[in-house]
Amino acid sequence: MQPVDPSFFKRSALELAPALLGMLLVKETPAGPASGWIVETEAYAGPEDRAAHSFGNRRTARTEVMFGRPGFAYIYEMHTHTLLNVVAGEEGKPEAVLIRAVEPCAGIDLMYARRGAVKKERDLTSGPGKLARALGIVKADYGKPLYELPLFIAAGRAPGTVMAGPRIGIDNSGEARDYPWRFWELGNPYVSK
Repeated sequence: MQPVDPSFFKRSALELAPALLGMLLVKETPAGPASGWIVETEAYAGPEDRAAHSFGNRRTARTEVMFGRPGFAYIYEMHTHTLLNVVAGEEGKPEAVLIRAVEPCAGIDLMYARRGAVKKERDLTSGPGKLARALGIVKADYGKPLYELPLFIAAGRAPGTVMAGPRIGIDNSGEARDYPWRFWELGNPYVSK
């Protein structure tokens, strides 16, 4: 499998978020590769989006990568979880797409080893923190291009019916909490609860 061309990411977060559904997210590590089909995403539309880390063009050491070229990994930690975002749009306009869930494809034994006491496969990657741990995505992946090894996005499969609705966990973001900027594959058991 080959990474997508960098031009794939040259679209707004609102266009990229549904386009990522069905694509394959891959992380290669010394322990082996692990991958999953993307089944849930959330768009964060930059300076005008109260829920975005870059709202109001807020530029910090953490958000700096979002001001650069699209197709790079914006990684941050929330509580004890590492979360992967894909920088979208165009240089200078900080937008990103959060990868919320993937359906395991390869390296499932490795995912179980990384996730510990998980009993059901559907619980391996059904949330942004879960999928990062299962695939071996770490904070050191921040700022890396997602069209080159070891962490990359490749062509996948056609998604099922795509649904849209409000994003999750952003209750303190005013009217932005109601924007239908979360996208998921209807009926897929790996979509987060």
